[in-house]
Amino acid sequence: MKILLTLSYLGTNFHGWQVQPGCRTVQATLQEACEALFGCAVDITGCSRTDAGVHANRFCATASPKEGSFTNRIPAERIPPALNVKLPRDLSVIDAYEVGDDFHARYDVISKEYEYLIRDGLPRSPFFEDRAWQIPRPLDEVLMNEACAPFVGRHDFGGFMASGSDIADTVRTIRSFRVFRCGELVHIRVSADGFLYNMVRILTGTLVAVSEGKISVGDLPGIIASRDRTRAGNTAPAHGLYLNNVIYPDF
Repeated sequence: MKILLTLSYLGTNFHGWQVQPGCRTVQATLQEACEALFGCAVDITGCSRTDAGVHANRFCATASPKEGSFTNRIPAERIPPALNVKLPRDLSVIDAYEVGDDFHARYDVISKEYEYLIRDGLPRSPFFEDRAWQIPRPLDEVLMNEACAPFVGRHDFGGFMASGSDIADTVRTIRSFRVFRCGELVHIRVSADGFLYNMVRILTGTLVAVSEGKISVGDLPGIIASRDRTRAGNTAPAHGLYLNNVIYPDF
């Protein structure tokens, strides 16, 4: 039996998704709850590896209780409430579906959507601390949205990943990319077939640099083509980033 779980979590007090010795992680916390529920060892596989401080509106993971050893067989629709009573308040299971044994939470993903939140031009608010990047100066969200266009499509994004990354294939396809304002927040929303390490945070920093006049929209095609990390913007803080959606062929 393999169960696909949809999760939502506030990443502030987690040291990222992946299990790490001596650290509080989403994967370890979920695994502990699943093993308590099913009464056996459970393998947990996530759709990606979010960093410390990064949040998720919709993160997907599979839970695979060891066949023949679990003591509690529970219908999928009853798993979310049963798990949520065992989980801390900053992690919640929203949905659960039974999937085939060949389903893979990471490799079967066809696209992901991230959202980055910026609160700009206002005094710092404690209510957005660790949940949005608070910038005291106002941003030009119209210009930032214009700057999204050169990134859309299939490009080599080698200049938009963390320095020192050892990924060989840095070509990705951005399917949609836009910036809009809603209330006090500037939303940056980007969807792609995959993302490099820190790619969304570097894209965000680049858009902010465009708003500040440090990079022009006309410079962006050349910066992308150069694959030079030093020509792109700074890496935005982790706490403004949310994994917003994960798309599978059949879900």
